[in-house]
Amino acid sequence: MCSLLRAAGSEELVGCQWIPRRPEWSWVWAIALGRIFSERGIVWDWTEPGNRKAGSLLLQLSPFVTAGKLTVHLNASSYGPGENAGTVAVTVMRTGDSSGVATVNYATSDSAGNNDCNALNTGMANSRCDYETTAGTLRFAAGETSKTILIPIVDDVYAEGTESFTVTLSSPSGALLASPSVASVTINDNETTTGTNPINQAGFFVRLHYIDFFTREPDAGGLSFWTNQITSCGTDQACIDIRRINVSAAFFLSIEFQETGYLVERIYRVAYGNATGTSTFGGTHQLSVPVIRLNEFLPDTQQIGRGVVVGQAGWEQVLENNKQAFVAEFVQRARFSTVYTGTMSAGQYVDTLNSNAGNALSVTERNQLVSELTSGAWTRSQVLRAVAEDADLNTAEFNRAFVLMQFYGYLRRNPNDAPDKDYTGYDFWLGKLNQFNGNFVNAEMVKAFIVSGEYKQRFGP
Repeated sequence: MCSLLRAAGSEELVGCQWIPRRPEWSWVWAIALGRIFSERGIVWDWTEPGNRKAGSLLLQLSPFVTAGKLTVHLNASSYGPGENAGTVAVTVMRTGDSSGVATVNYATSDSAGNNDCNALNTGMANSRCDYETTAGTLRFAAGETSKTILIPIVDDVYAEGTESFTVTLSSPSGALLASPSVASVTINDNETTTGTNPINQAGFFVRLHYIDFFTREPDAGGLSFWTNQITSCGTDQACIDIRRINVSAAFFLSIEFQETGYLVERIYRVAYGNATGTSTFGGTHQLSVPVIRLNEFLPDTQQIGRGVVVGQAGWEQVLENNKQAFVAEFVQRARFSTVYTGTMSAGQYVDTLNSNAGNALSVTERNQLVSELTSGAWTRSQVLRAVAEDADLNTAEFNRAFVLMQFYGYLRRNPNDAPDKDYTGYDFWLGKLNQFNGNFVNAEMVKAFIVSGEYKQRFGP
């Protein structure tokens, strides 16, 4: 439901539920669906009582609105960070009466498509190698007038010229979009000749893990600690190699990732079950694979991890607030509502979630959740979260998620995206990790990904 916004000194309402009666109209309230027509007005389609289509109307917004009141917008239409800037800050402004709440979605995008990271002088930034995909929802509390989106920039060593990507605002609630709502970000190259791949530098390696797995810039203490784990080896290459593997795996195993990215993966598993993929490993066959896709994983992980830095004061409450807000919004999505209709009983709802989770719940746990939902003590979102956080599911799903995150974290693609054609690679590594009972060192899984040509090519030759 959209918020109802009244233009100052006017009876006009800008929203998505109703508009006021006028003397010449024979009906009392219109059931209306509005769409943005221009910065000056909104086109409404309305029906009379009895749901008979009556026509369309352009409502002109009052000067109060068109002057920039009750709007959200970017503070610039273009940004030009240097490639070594680390992060580009994009500010979103809210103009007008800020006494209420408002939200707006944001997302980065580019036109690089399946270009390799070593494609030079295309003018197109690539989210796999030039910047980190950044997406989510900004929530303005009462009194807040600005929010900042931080987009990490990757300082590769390719002499590739300037490259651009786009930041777009969409789907506002509690305000209207004003111009500019789209901005171009142009990364200014800092190389004249292609240099030596920086992934072997400990500091660069660690920072990439923060932005690839935690979707945030490193805190100073964490960056220093994990970098030192590698540099303390001195020139002992065998020590460096094993430390890089252990440091890398530590990001997946960390509390921060387990409570953000891994939780998101389990929420999708509980909500929608498994997907089916094809593998040719050991002969062509079908296998169950995680249903979540990279373009779903990234914004949802960023949303649940926003502002979370494990170890900093108050991080537990920030995480808890994020979890509650995320699952509450998740169950309102059209995809979820289509599967879990309002007519579904509490028992049917819990049983469907439990079946999707591989029957992770005990009979006692199942019955307790049904009882809580039936009585109204718990909501659907709380039950969804409870199943996703079940200890048995956590254990059962662990290896599948560990392998999936090799593709998401290191390669920034789905397991069946090019250059792969199906889930053969995923199947191979899952089998090997299971063979070694989850021991990623003996399975040589993390090692294989961090020394792979596909991973290294993200940053240099």
